[in-house]
Amino acid sequence: MEASTAISFSSPKAHLPFNLSNPNSPSSSSLKPSLFVKFCSKPLKNLTFPSVSQNPLRLSPALAIAETLEAASETDDSSKGGSIKIDKSGRFSSPRAARELALLIAYAACLEGSDPVQLFDKRVNAKRDPGYVFDKESLLRYDHMSFGGAPVEVETEEEADKLILKNEEDSANEAEVLSAPPKLVYNRFVLRLARDILGAVVSGWNEHVLVIDKVIPPNWKDEPAGRILELCILHLAMAEITSVGTRHQIVINEAVDLAKRFCDGCAPRIINGCLRTFVKDHHSTAQSENHQ
Repeated sequence: MEASTAISFSSPKAHLPFNLSNPNSPSSSSLKPSLFVKFCSKPLKNLTFPSVSQNPLRLSPALAIAETLEAASETDDSSKGGSIKIDKSGRFSSPRAARELALLIAYAACLEGSDPVQLFDKRVNAKRDPGYVFDKESLLRYDHMSFGGAPVEVETEEEADKLILKNEEDSANEAEVLSAPPKLVYNRFVLRLARDILGAVVSGWNEHVLVIDKVIPPNWKDEPAGRILELCILHLAMAEITSVGTRHQIVINEAVDLAKRFCDGCAPRIINGCLRTFVKDHHSTAQSENHQ
């Protein structure tokens, strides 16, 4: 291949340790003028969600603390290149980390057809494998703002190989973090907030299914098994707005960022539009009920 030939490829989405396929990384000998590295979700059939548990789920109050930490984490993101805030114990401590954890658990629960709160508790309380050692340095290397973005063009195969290697290293680091025992990765605040959000998802699931069916585009309805991540993001955001009490502006921004990180194509724009429609209708319904 001549040095002047441009090579373009898309950065893969962050690694999800829950039944997602590995990227198709071609060898340097099989490079073509356009090289695309992608993650594709595994197609599923007969997706089911369990009935709501009868056990009452305790939700935390209207999370003024979370919003304060949100503002602090946004400041940290801009100054540290998008690193999740780490506390003195060496664990993630920001609300964004809680939402990411809640998404991973909700996604896994949908794949399994299990209750997300029970799955969360199972993961948090699971015993570690004998001899397991978690590399805490991986938390410092973790970048939750690593979005796929537009294709990157390089001039040589050597540059393409370096970028592919960097993507593979980042993916391996994310796998290390996201599949590690939660208590080693997240502090108590994050674990509590993630569980509260998942509890709100379970409580509002049936109601929000009807809302989501009205606001999502027709092509998403035709491929629900291929849009599990997107639908989970919508459920998490709606539950946090209606039950947890976080301001909707924060929730929508966070949901869009989750979509940029873990989903493909126009998902961020669609999720933004769906949630804004939901908030508008939700506020109108609340005002009508107050006037009655």
